[in-house]
Amino acid sequence: MDIRIYYEDTDCGGVVYYANYLKYFERARTAYLEQRGVSVAQLMKEGTVFMVARANVEYKSPARYGETLTIETTVDASKNASMTFAHVVREKTSGRVVVEGSATLVTTDLEGKLKRMDPALKQTLQAPPKGAK
Repeated sequence: MDIRIYYEDTDCGGVVYYANYLKYFERARTAYLEQRGVSVAQLMKEGTVFMVARANVEYKSPARYGETLTIETTVDASKNASMTFAHVVREKTSGRVVVEGSATLVTTDLEGKLKRMDPALKQTLQAPPKGAK
């Protein structure tokens, strides 16, 4: 997934504000799910919610206003009630690594109580995107 850096994304030095990477990770995870035919809204209707339990961000080099970032997202680990998404953010033109990070999400019911992930959902999350060769 690509993200163009706008002025609003940056700090007073023209560098992407550090906390924005968590928003970019969220967008990338949503795109990852959608590419596999998983709808967060539909899961909620069915009683399953994803909640972030842990996030890790390692800053490698600054991204600046006007650049475009490419985010690669994979499922790094999956357990009965959690999964960890790994993210690598690169500047699109040069390929330079800007940020590496991860987020561990747990599955809960609508009241926030931990619940086992449906095995079919777990398998779908680890599969390649629909239409990929």
